[in-house]
Amino acid sequence: MSEWNLRQWSLLGFVFCVLMMAVALVLEHGFGLTPCPLCVFQRVAVIIAGVVFLIAMLHAPTSRLGGVLYGLLAALPVIGGITLAGRHLWLQSLPADEVPSCGPGLDYMLDVLPMQQVVSTVLSGSGECAEVGARLLGLSLPGWTMIGFVVLLLIPVAMMCCGRMRGCGYRWNG
Repeated sequence: MSEWNLRQWSLLGFVFCVLMMAVALVLEHGFGLTPCPLCVFQRVAVIIAGVVFLIAMLHAPTSRLGGVLYGLLAALPVIGGITLAGRHLWLQSLPADEVPSCGPGLDYMLDVLPMQQVVSTVLSGSGECAEVGARLLGLSLPGWTMIGFVVLLLIPVAMMCCGRMRGCGYRWNG
């Protein structure tokens, strides 16, 4: 993998994002698990990261600066996703008496409230986000999503470091 170029790393990141979204959609439509507002925001983070990876793959700059810029742009939504998944896990860890009350649904909030207030309300948490709907090998879905985001973060890091390695498609002065 040290011989990979920016286009290959970007393709890997894009495919990983597609797989994360495929799992989310199978869980929703195949198993009937309705995503809570924090789950929807995590999906948005995956989609944004996927779009950045796709653009980086199509553009495929050959400079070290290009790899660093695309790596940073891809890392931002991934770090946001890690933060959202962490918030989700924290809500799920609260004792029942400390769980925030359920608010209006995300669709209703998007129709009625300004976007800034929707984001604020979702991030402050709601009771539906604290419910643990399913577990796999002892981890809730936000736990698995957090693992997915952490693994995904390795790709932008590789993109930023790629220019320092031989064979990455960048000019090498060593």
